[in-house]
Amino acid sequence: MNKAFTRESDEAEDDDGELSLPALPKGSKNYITPAGYQRLRDELLSLIDDERPKVVEVVHWAASNGDRSENGDYLYGKKRLREIDRRIRFLTRRLELAEVVDPSVHHGKEQIFFGATVRYEDDLGEQRQVTILGIDEANSAQGQVSWISPIARTLLKAKTGDVLSLLTPQGVREIEVLTVFYPAPG
Repeated sequence: MNKAFTRESDEAEDDDGELSLPALPKGSKNYITPAGYQRLRDELLSLIDDERPKVVEVVHWAASNGDRSENGDYLYGKKRLREIDRRIRFLTRRLELAEVVDPSVHHGKEQIFFGATVRYEDDLGEQRQVTILGIDEANSAQGQVSWISPIARTLLKAKTGDVLSLLTPQGVREIEVLTVFYPAPG
């Protein structure tokens, strides 16, 4: 059977659709903390300097073994190489768009800005704590939210003691800012 009818094109696999950039508000920057920027940069350098050369070596070895159409090492290696290249392009674009903001400059302040850790209470008496970070570094499992999330947008620029209205899928909820923390300068 002709390969043209059994194999997807490389163009479809190279499409960056799965790693599309999360939407930023028009005209805004991609804010990120220095630690978040460093993690992205370290991942990029690791992919370029370590992982990609190893995969290229495996693909080269597998290609020298002859028939590539049924060579699992070759096929997997080429697929992995496309994934690595896609991630490298993604990280490169994200780092180019990044605006590094050090939240420690607000240490000791009670107003909420990027990088703040905020404890708040909702109108049901439930307390929560979130840290407002960049899109590329926020991890909701660790209580971190992106600065463009609804909770962060509600909290930004508020101060300790402020009562705010948060629009949720269940309707409008009242939340009160209890405390605001920033990392110490260091």
